[in-house]
Amino acid sequence: MPTTFLTKEGFQKLQDELDYLRTAKRQEVAARLHEAMEGGELIENAEYEAAKNEQAFVEGRIQELEILLASASIIDDVAAHNDPSIVQVGDTVVIQEEGGKPEEYTIVGAAEANPRAGKISNESPLGKALLNHHKGDVVTVDAPGGSFKVKILKTT
Repeated sequence: MPTTFLTKEGFQKLQDELDYLRTAKRQEVAARLHEAMEGGELIENAEYEAAKNEQAFVEGRIQELEILLASASIIDDVAAHNDPSIVQVGDTVVIQEEGGKPEEYTIVGAAEANPRAGKISNESPLGKALLNHHKGDVVTVDAPGGSFKVKILKTT
């Protein structure tokens, strides 16, 4: 099972979602199923089918979150054991493409990636390219749209 990198906040957010799904959402879906079953003929009952589909989705998401959290490694714990001068998961980096404006990103695990919020996955082309490099390095990013180079201006 591959390791899932999460920040403390990301871990807590997923744990909260799991708790909600196990308690409130399961009860809500069970109530919908009960109401639909009382609605008469189950074969032609669209509400029953919708509730069954939602139940399957909820149970699938619960299973997905359980596996994700079981294999999670908290980024702060990982970063504390490595060389702070090397870009690694959990670091915030400022990069600049030639002729472009500086951009700031935090490298996180795939489960937390949100480029609009400045969080890129360690598995993304940019995240992979930055890992294990130092401030001042120029790295080549092999992206689906073609390769480009960025300079690492700052890392924290």
